[in-house]
Amino acid sequence: MRFFVLPVSLLFAVAVHAAPQQDKTDDELARMLADKGIIGQLKQVRQTVTERTSDLVVTAIGFLGVPYRRGGNTAESGFDCSGFVRAMYNQTVGHMLPRRAEEQAAATEKIDRSQLKPGDLVFFNTMRRAFSHVGIYVGEGKFIHSPRSGAQVRVEDMNGSYWQHRFDGARRVLAGSTEEVKAAAVANTGN
Repeated sequence: MRFFVLPVSLLFAVAVHAAPQQDKTDDELARMLADKGIIGQLKQVRQTVTERTSDLVVTAIGFLGVPYRRGGNTAESGFDCSGFVRAMYNQTVGHMLPRRAEEQAAATEKIDRSQLKPGDLVFFNTMRRAFSHVGIYVGEGKFIHSPRSGAQVRVEDMNGSYWQHRFDGARRVLAGSTEEVKAAAVANTGN
């Protein structure tokens, strides 16, 4: 059912947000979606995504203070930046993201900074290479991450001079299956 709902949601968005001079076909499409109960399903999917995003941020905040460990991907061993992001998405949303930050960037949908929502990924160039650091956006210009050796998982302001100058892009994790995430990684390579 998931594979059917996503394409239909795009059709619904087009039908709902079209210009006031919608043609007869758009009206018929909107009626068909309503008649088949798709609109109700879309509202339920949107609520589920909102709940999971909130759960993701709340879960991530529960790991404040866990020490950084290069290559770490559990609370017991400590986290590096990408290990932290991967663990949060796996535990809360059920997505298994790739292991490295640059792979996570390639496997997710590029969005504009102005489109950031809690749960989106934010990337930074901290090692003189693109997408060398990743965190989870929590809202109001802040993100949670596992920063570096000797530090702990914490929330920081993206608008601070260090992070602002190193901001490398924002990404959104696709709502599909692991196979869709892998396909997106192939399609987004080089973005």
